[in-house]
Amino acid sequence: MKFCERKFIHDKDFSSFGAFSYDDKVLFKLKIPRRCGASEVCMHLCGEGLENKLYKRFDFEWESIEGSFDIYTCIIDMAKIGVGLYYYKYEIDSPKSIFLGVGKKTGELSLMDKNDSGMIQLLIYQEKSSCAKWMHGGIMYHIFVDRFNKSGKCKPKDNVVLNEDWYNGIPQFADVPGGYVENNMFFGGDLYGIIEKLDYIKSLGVTCLYLSPIFDAYSNHKYDTGDYMSVDSMFGSEKALEELIKECKSRDIHIIFDGVFNHTGADSIYFNKNGTYDSVGAYQSKNSPYYEWYNFSSYPDVYECWWGVKILPRVNSNCPSYQKFILGDGGVVEKWMKKGIDGFRLDVADELSDDFLKILNKKLKSINPDGIIYGEVWEDASNKIAYDKRKKYFLGNELDSVMNYPLREAVINYVKYGNCDSFYDTCMMLYSHYPKHNADLLMNLLGTHDTERILTVLGGEDGEGYTNKELSTKKMTPNERKNAIELLKLCYAIIATVPGVPCIYYGDEAGMEGYRDPFNRLPYPWGKEDKDLLDFYKKIGDIRRKEPIFKNGYFEIVECNSDILAFVRFDDNSFVITVINRGKDKYHLDSDIDLKSYDTGRAIKVFNPGCSYILKGNCPYTNARIEFYK
Repeated sequence: MKFCERKFIHDKDFSSFGAFSYDDKVLFKLKIPRRCGASEVCMHLCGEGLENKLYKRFDFEWESIEGSFDIYTCIIDMAKIGVGLYYYKYEIDSPKSIFLGVGKKTGELSLMDKNDSGMIQLLIYQEKSSCAKWMHGGIMYHIFVDRFNKSGKCKPKDNVVLNEDWYNGIPQFADVPGGYVENNMFFGGDLYGIIEKLDYIKSLGVTCLYLSPIFDAYSNHKYDTGDYMSVDSMFGSEKALEELIKECKSRDIHIIFDGVFNHTGADSIYFNKNGTYDSVGAYQSKNSPYYEWYNFSSYPDVYECWWGVKILPRVNSNCPSYQKFILGDGGVVEKWMKKGIDGFRLDVADELSDDFLKILNKKLKSINPDGIIYGEVWEDASNKIAYDKRKKYFLGNELDSVMNYPLREAVINYVKYGNCDSFYDTCMMLYSHYPKHNADLLMNLLGTHDTERILTVLGGEDGEGYTNKELSTKKMTPNERKNAIELLKLCYAIIATVPGVPCIYYGDEAGMEGYRDPFNRLPYPWGKEDKDLLDFYKKIGDIRRKEPIFKNGYFEIVECNSDILAFVRFDDNSFVITVINRGKDKYHLDSDIDLKSYDTGRAIKVFNPGCSYILKGNCPYTNARIEFYK
């Protein structure tokens, strides 16, 4: 049985826990100040689509008195509610009826109006065994293949513009943001180049490579898939992939692909708008076997595209022949999983149907039960609505986890601006809304190919108002860069020690700068890395490798204000505390716990400004507010 305690008090000293298995029986315990004169207590539970209409009512029983609190409890069998997304609040009968729920701050229990919609979320998911055990406690490394390292073994294709200036070359860019760009300029990075740098990657503590799309395609980014069954020749074709898989396995590094299944390229075997391929594409004939994959409103030139981009015709993921091609026997997923990759990150997962995701999950796990599926989701994935439909990512048998963009924003807001409320509220949302097995696998990122470089975000000017031409050469001043590097160390210490798996966007660890796409996709600066920053990333990687608590330890924030952030990861036997001092003064941690510094064993009592600390203990960390029973 699991236990959930809530206190009726106007601060943050309470437990917010809102995701349970279908098989759980949960003991809800409510602590109410005796001065309220409570006589009856109940929970109002509302189901999806019912707004504030009562779905079920659960009555609490008075149990005891603890100091100045009346204790009311209720055991609720989740199976009697059923798998799904629900919301609830408490009603307390007293001389004046009181309603309690979540107000503006996620997870904060407070007084509410009877008809207030800000209720507490309750997610009930299908029980599932732990997946991707190899990912727990690891580190991911996100590589944009054309820009990481070139071996010189792969010849350019026709119509390719090869930029030979690896260190100072400027990628193609549109005249205005969002404008058309050919994207046929390459710097020459390939899979053989990645193989050459695997020992470097391993030195960061990396256990998983997340590769940008590698299938045959016209562009340098490869999100315009031309052939799902072929590795692009400029990346080394299938032979290079097989060698990469072999070399990664010898170093205990796994590989996941970027799965772009929501759209294809217009210049593809399937659409073949330019007649490049020896096939009859959907654009060429309604008799094409691929015609039913796409949605035409006026054949052949008016068709549904991803965000209106004409080179990216959108695919109907519910189309039976498309699902068979991607997910069926001998299909795309089966081919590459059997080659030895361990999963997919799904591009624009919001645009893939629940049916597609369930079939994908079943297929992938039938080939490799320890495989993994990540979704590109930018918001709270537990209650996401996309295209007027509530997504079911975490109810079971869809996604194993998602990209953690909410945490990225919260970490930046805290480290750069001291916004402690944003960080606290985001953590309360993530770790109360998400089932624990999903939270433990979150892709904790600071930058991707879709964001500005994290170093530029932390220290550079806002890029808004500048032309692309201006941003193509814009760099930070030496002082801005120095400050940004110190802030980046704090950011990485946070995302590497909260629940989830840190994901390094190639070159962030080397101090790469860059504004919006495509200036965030420059070649890796081999031989010109910031050594101090690189050493810090390696140190964090070593700590994660040594400390099993980061695999699935529980989490609690100890201190969170505009200068100091301290949180603990713990289990029954040990704990690790992360302390971030972004202020200007030394900080004395007020704690009875005998803290030992990670690397020296000395007792730590003073934390210097602008520094991060990771400390460990070999005695239980007692959390009096949340207890777990099974």
